[in-house]
Amino acid sequence: MPKNKLHIEIEAHLGAIYQDGEVENVSRLTTELIELMGLQDKEVIENRNVNHWDETDSLVITYGDSVLLDDEKPLRTLNRFLDKYCRSSISGVHILPFYPFTSDDGFSVLDYSSVNESLGDWEDINAIANNYSLMADLVVNHCSARSPWFENFIKGRDPGRGFFYTASPDDDLSAVVRPRTNDLLREVETSEGTQYVWCTFSHDQVDLNFRNPAVLKQFVSIIKQYLDNGIRIFRLDAIAFLWKEIGTNCLNLEQTHEMVRLFRTLIEQAQHDAIIITETNIPNRENLEYFGNADEAHCVYNFSLPPLLVNTLVTGSCGYLKQWMMSMPPARNGTAYFNFVASHDGIGLRPAEGLLSDAEINSLVKTMQGFGGHVSWRALDDGNSKPYEINIALIDALQGTVRGADDLGLQRFVCAHAIMLALEGIPAIYIHSLVGTHNDHQRVENSGHNRAINRHQWDYTKLEEALADQNSSHYIIYNQLKQLLKIRRQQSAFHPNATQFTLHLGDQLFGFWRQSLDRQQSLFCISNISDQGQTLTLADINLIDNEQWHDLISGQPCSGGNGIEMEPYQTVWITNSA
Repeated sequence: MPKNKLHIEIEAHLGAIYQDGEVENVSRLTTELIELMGLQDKEVIENRNVNHWDETDSLVITYGDSVLLDDEKPLRTLNRFLDKYCRSSISGVHILPFYPFTSDDGFSVLDYSSVNESLGDWEDINAIANNYSLMADLVVNHCSARSPWFENFIKGRDPGRGFFYTASPDDDLSAVVRPRTNDLLREVETSEGTQYVWCTFSHDQVDLNFRNPAVLKQFVSIIKQYLDNGIRIFRLDAIAFLWKEIGTNCLNLEQTHEMVRLFRTLIEQAQHDAIIITETNIPNRENLEYFGNADEAHCVYNFSLPPLLVNTLVTGSCGYLKQWMMSMPPARNGTAYFNFVASHDGIGLRPAEGLLSDAEINSLVKTMQGFGGHVSWRALDDGNSKPYEINIALIDALQGTVRGADDLGLQRFVCAHAIMLALEGIPAIYIHSLVGTHNDHQRVENSGHNRAINRHQWDYTKLEEALADQNSSHYIIYNQLKQLLKIRRQQSAFHPNATQFTLHLGDQLFGFWRQSLDRQQSLFCISNISDQGQTLTLADINLIDNEQWHDLISGQPCSGGNGIEMEPYQTVWITNSA
């Protein structure tokens, strides 16, 4: 039977991945993957560089059990919260791992094909997917050491036999890049004797062996199941670590990039508007490589944004942020940046390497520790450790400056989001930022994990009371962010791929210009990132005289001959459109 275009393309991906003869018959494997995805009779989608997003798109990031109500499954409570508080301003939701798990708040997966029964079931997932673009995690690098796959690995049975990477303690693994300080290898007794399994993150998270095509086939089946259940955005968790080669750093290897290209081809052909986003908490230049030639990730996380933006707001100087912005390439059609300031994880510091000096990072770490934050560390090959991540709730991270806490925390917090929402890319707001949740020190103490500080579980009734109290910080934050989201959705210049140009307004005023794809709307987004009032001279941003300009946030008109007195942490969005 002659091979069609799709078969040829997938076979090329597989040939590039399995260069060392791991697969005897690449053509047969290609056919198997096509059948698993149900693509036998599909017409090949030729034009893939299409933007599946616009200015109306924004996401909320949440755990399935971030809001709880007595006698109701958490996923139903989450849907209740989304419909009441997010429906008019949010287009999508990222539900963090909702599968049965053993550790790491879901990222140590027991069974990829099931919904954790304590959260709900697939019907609950479908209900959310019916109203929102649903993002789910494909935890592709590792699974739980108590999963059926790993139990079968130990017993030498299928499925599981050969599913996990092994190495020898005598191998030279000194170059391997790690985000943790635990030993890389874990000794286990199996039916085939003592083996040493690879554990990039923890000894409860064992790295899967994609050299074995049986592992790939399992994940392709999982992808198909997720598509059938309404998932439209696939977050490839820890993807950068996927492929291992002894003697290398085992990070961002070419086979890993090719695997992303393969996943994109399969997913895109099965569901033309589905999106892949890569989770690669690594230095900025390496992160950008996951766009490929517009043939890998549709979206990459803007991991450098959180540490640079927080640093900007606590130092009162935007020099580093501005320098980074000017170096960022515009995303090509069919790709976009995924912007966030806070997430379920902490403020990653690896993406700040090469952007902030060691002294600047150390100062940031010290400031965050003074605000109640914790620091997670990673091991270096010389035996030392280096700060990997700051664990802190964003509202507490921005409660003051390097000089200490002050009474401008709410303004600083809203300013951070106003900047993020205006940037080129698709914005995402963590649920605990949306409602202004503070550090949960009790949860850290109970769990023993630093990241728990920003993973609070709200009693839904108490959250509703807080959001109804006009004097509460929760009410103020939620309503201000909701208003910014509402404004954003109505501006064509905020399309994720609209033009962006960095302005030069000194160290205390951070600004950039956005222009709509049709060049009809201009938007000047300018924030006072200091704790002192600043004057914005409108002549400095070259407002065209024959057009009427106004600030979308305040509603105030702006004329070219006048300046604007900006309060500490005030943001203006100056536009020529009604």
